[in-house]
Amino acid sequence: MFVSHRDEIEARKISGEGIQGVTKQVLIGPDQGWEDQVMRLFTVEEGGYTPKHEHPWPHSIFVVEGTGTLFVDGKDYPVKVGSVAYVTPGKKHQLRQAGEGRFVFMCIVPKEGDQ
Repeated sequence: MFVSHRDEIEARKISGEGIQGVTKQVLIGPDQGWEDQVMRLFTVEEGGYTPKHEHPWPHSIFVVEGTGTLFVDGKDYPVKVGSVAYVTPGKKHQLRQAGEGRFVFMCIVPKEGDQ
């Protein structure tokens, strides 16, 4: 069993090509007993974005705070608090902050997808 709070979980700023203003927290994964999946929380600051990328695993997304844009295969989808999305394997995608304030979303991927 694992119980915690997001404020108590380490946040790591991620960097790299095509990334701006993004912090990642691993909420639940193999270290907490969920052997095959990883639940992550991403905070994207104003003007920030994740990289445009694709991979062979799916992910499920839930928007926790703010507004953003989900780009999937050449199309932009506006997302806000409460929005959910499922990105299928092999689809090029990206998340961007939009509007004012930070954009926070939860993303669940298979263990091999947490890099």
